[in-house]
Amino acid sequence: MTRFTTLAETIRLTLADDITAGRLAPGSVIDESQLAERFGASRTPAREALRELAAAGLVVIEPRRGARVASVTTEQLAEMFELLAETEAMCARLATYRMTATERFGLQSLHAGFNPAEPALDAYDEYNRGFHNQLYRGTHNGVLAEHAASLRLRLAPYRRAQFNEHHRIERSFAEHASILEQVLRGAGEEAGHLMRVHILTASAALAQYMRKART
Repeated sequence: MTRFTTLAETIRLTLADDITAGRLAPGSVIDESQLAERFGASRTPAREALRELAAAGLVVIEPRRGARVASVTTEQLAEMFELLAETEAMCARLATYRMTATERFGLQSLHAGFNPAEPALDAYDEYNRGFHNQLYRGTHNGVLAEHAASLRLRLAPYRRAQFNEHHRIERSFAEHASILEQVLRGAGEEAGHLMRVHILTASAALAQYMRKART
């Protein structure tokens, strides 16, 4: 990984955490020069981080006016999570029926290889992306996988933020275990149902975290 990529990712994750926790209020101006100075970086990785946050809907970039924190209501977040829950449920159901033996083994190995006793946020965030991405690919439906990945990208900062809620990482990992069990049993409808509940539970955890963080 290059220094440029590392800096851009660090800036993006820090700002995403600040925004979702309410430390940066909606409408707040984000000065690119000050941002670069804060992280001891050039303006290039700062600009790249802002572009990625804009793609996720957390930041609005306006010509000649710079960047500011976007306004996203709790109702909009709930609607996006509802759509994501249905999309991921479909992915889990189809993947159950369509994954190859190699893909099933890969998903099982990914889950077994993670240690929930060491629930570092960054490590779990990476594992979580991998778990869901393997199910997307397992659908063998390119259009659906692309749609799920696009929704996931848009909600990625918020999905990450919910892991700050007390014991959410451990509960999320246990939910994955239940989904995986149904996938390995070939029980597609059950896997889809559990995935829907998993995403809606994440939405509830996010709402609770954001309420606490902003009081």
